[in-house]
Amino acid sequence: MTKESLPIEVFDLFDRYVHSQISRREFLDKASKYAVGTMTAAAMLDFLSPKYSTAQQVRRGDPRLTEEYVTYPSTEGAGTMRALLCIPEGITTTLPGIVVVHENRGLNPHIEDVCRRAALAGFIGLAPDALTPLGGYPGTDDEGRELQRQRERGEMLEDFIAGYQYLKEHAQCTGRVGVVGFCFGGWISNMMAVRIPELGAAVPFYGGQPDADLVPQIQAPLLLHFAEQDRRVNAGWPAYEAALKEHNKEYTSYIYEGLQHGFHNDTTPRFDPEGAKLAWERTVAFFNEHLREQH
Repeated sequence: MTKESLPIEVFDLFDRYVHSQISRREFLDKASKYAVGTMTAAAMLDFLSPKYSTAQQVRRGDPRLTEEYVTYPSTEGAGTMRALLCIPEGITTTLPGIVVVHENRGLNPHIEDVCRRAALAGFIGLAPDALTPLGGYPGTDDEGRELQRQRERGEMLEDFIAGYQYLKEHAQCTGRVGVVGFCFGGWISNMMAVRIPELGAAVPFYGGQPDADLVPQIQAPLLLHFAEQDRRVNAGWPAYEAALKEHNKEYTSYIYEGLQHGFHNDTTPRFDPEGAKLAWERTVAFFNEHLREQH
């Protein structure tokens, strides 16, 4: 089975499944319409699901990094939050920071990997786990989604805002901090730009948009990544872009032709190597431009 062998309708069903719009049973029932031979609905679901053990770029314990799990206060959110903190090994100066925000399933191995990548790019990375008050990421994405649905979205936003404050005040941080997030984390990134006037930069990957009446509050420059085939998220982009233009906000957007929601996640077949590489290079360059001292 290859991703080219699957019809776009199966990807759409999978997107609805992983965003809790349909159940596992509904996915299997609806996907069975497209089953051919050994390509059963169950096989398609397994094929599309993340394979964390085989697809990490920067593994835990990389000698180029110092990493640890830390806790920080979130008085308006969970009370106490747990996060992965990654710092380049042997640094002798302060560095800007990046808050890395997970999808709708808690701090899974892929997002920890992205946090390490941010550190290897010369930043201090902080990846909070919104599932902290529920025991943390439970080990599977299905369980993670179930847990995250139990939390209120606005409260989780407060947890990541508190993470920004923790990172900004870290002894090895310059105080210049940006945010990058994926899917749910993309929405969080957009909303942190709304809520934090001093945010250095925000990079939402295929993230939901804030209401247009909140756009005037945005002060941070935005870099927005979208997948052309992501009809669900893209539906809200024209109105958001119109509001950004109306209020003269600084933004750059890219729509990656032919790609699926989640194209940056290299643990699933929706991953596109070229698109992901380009988007990450653009992300690092954007953070370098807006978070380094010369800006």
